[in-house]
Amino acid sequence: MKIDVLLGLQWGDEGKGKGVDLLTPRYDVITRFQGGPNAGHSLEFHGKKHILHLIPSGIFHDSINLIGNGVVIDPVKFEEEIDNLKKLGIEPESKLLISRKAHLILPTHRILDAAIEAAKGKEKIGSTLRGIGPTYRDKIGRDGLRVGDIETADFKQKYERLKAKHELLLGQYDFEYDLKEDEKAWFEAIETMKNFELVNSEYRINQYIEQDKKILAEGAQGTLLDVDFGSYPFVTSSNTTIGGACTGMGIAPQTIGNVIGIVKAYCTRVGSGPFPSELHDNDGQQLRDKGAEYGSTTGRPRRCGWLDLVALKYVVMLNGVTEIILTKADVLDEFETIQICTAYKINGKETTELPFDINTPIEPVYTELKGWNTQIKEMRKPEELPGAFNDYLKFIEDYINVPVSIVSVGPDRDATIYMK
Repeated sequence: MKIDVLLGLQWGDEGKGKGVDLLTPRYDVITRFQGGPNAGHSLEFHGKKHILHLIPSGIFHDSINLIGNGVVIDPVKFEEEIDNLKKLGIEPESKLLISRKAHLILPTHRILDAAIEAAKGKEKIGSTLRGIGPTYRDKIGRDGLRVGDIETADFKQKYERLKAKHELLLGQYDFEYDLKEDEKAWFEAIETMKNFELVNSEYRINQYIEQDKKILAEGAQGTLLDVDFGSYPFVTSSNTTIGGACTGMGIAPQTIGNVIGIVKAYCTRVGSGPFPSELHDNDGQQLRDKGAEYGSTTGRPRRCGWLDLVALKYVVMLNGVTEIILTKADVLDEFETIQICTAYKINGKETTELPFDINTPIEPVYTELKGWNTQIKEMRKPEELPGAFNDYLKFIEDYINVPVSIVSVGPDRDATIYMK
């Protein structure tokens, strides 16, 4: 049985939580393979909104949920999520597994993140200050502390060694901090983690494949934030592409089946970094207000702009995307006309390729389409959709050569149109 992978194809915040929630009934196993508590996957059903940062979005169903080796885990944030789930009557211990090879975020990782970002001044990259970057740096520097280490007799000594290294680094910055309360909460949360089954996840996931279990891998952030192929240096610290799914779970490339891309009907971005189709006018504010564009993890207002098909076609190529879930389509309901970026103009020359230095001045080239001026929020069948919306959909499909299989017309689980 092949593993299907769900990926965000923009700068994150595309609606991956709802996407996984919709797809989960088809699968036996849901797994996260990269990122950490900087992810905020929102799900809404029965009139209530739920936000998950570390735990796979299939936890609200009967599926097995696995946090893979490519994820970095803050035990305190993990414990908070567990407590919130239990308040909803969910007992996650019975269906949540954690990879021993996933790395732990220490309190000093978060402090380092804040100190480093503060020192950058105007050059800030917009870090969520969750300790993600410093944790991945320790991972590749072979200094990291892993989930499996909490089972060892010398765990406390390993922790103290890494903490001492961090305190030495923090001495380079004019940054005040107090570790006492943070450490207390952290070690209490480690005890909570011990209540869960810690597994050698690469073996477990491949056993599931051999058992013909249906598996969906859930990515975090978006491809345009990939550390290799995103808008560097304004990127996250992990591989958010299909390659990250292989290394973040321990699976071979040939085990990948469908690659499902999540895309907003427009573009948003949080924090610093290039954004060719960004709007600074009333249209941008309308998108922000109608789309409630504020980060589910940070609460920060998102920058908004028209859909960028140049960037979308690029990430479709990188990931081998086989189908698209288009979210927040209803946000465009009231526009008389809709712009779509179909090319870039750089130094007077037009191109449909992302430049090496995406921070260079880019002028978006737009194609204008007629808006549908119809409320599609209550629509549930493809035949109900207005002609202008179908034209918008077909324009996207023809440009990227990938079909749109699902259209989301609202945050709730039921606000969904299955196109194929």
